[in-house]
Amino acid sequence: MKATIFTILIVLAFSTFSNAQDKPVYEVKIITSIESIVPSGAGRSRLLSTDKELDYRKYTTKQTAASGDRNKSDRKEIRIKEYDETKMLNFFNVGGIRFQNIASNDALLMSKINQMLADGWDLAFVNTGVESYGGSDDSNGIYITRYLFKRIKPATTAMVNDSDKKE
Repeated sequence: MKATIFTILIVLAFSTFSNAQDKPVYEVKIITSIESIVPSGAGRSRLLSTDKELDYRKYTTKQTAASGDRNKSDRKEIRIKEYDETKMLNFFNVGGIRFQNIASNDALLMSKINQMLADGWDLAFVNTGVESYGGSDDSNGIYITRYLFKRIKPATTAMVNDSDKKE
């Protein structure tokens, strides 16, 4: 009886340890589209992405009631200069809304999303925001969409500790 209980405990312990080891480690990638909604086609529209990673902890301070230290990170340290920029077309031209431009942007986005899916990424979430054109006194306006992709990290990179990463 004791041998059976001992065997069951060993099997349970091993399966618990095994399940903890098999938990997948994910990586994420964000693709951002910024589409101008400035009249007369004066704005700029782009699709942006990067493979560069930053450690947010280096640029974060803890705010408490007792300590309100301001984050003094240098913007030059945060700014990424290695990114992909795909030109897109503006929603407006001199004649108003340009539906061909919207269809062209959709084709570019489909191409990027299809490539991400082919590369093993899964589209996990989409978030949009608008700062719209507010009439003749407002010359600003953008339509921004963020596409969040995720995939399981390959086993070779999933086991790297934070201290082993190169900056």
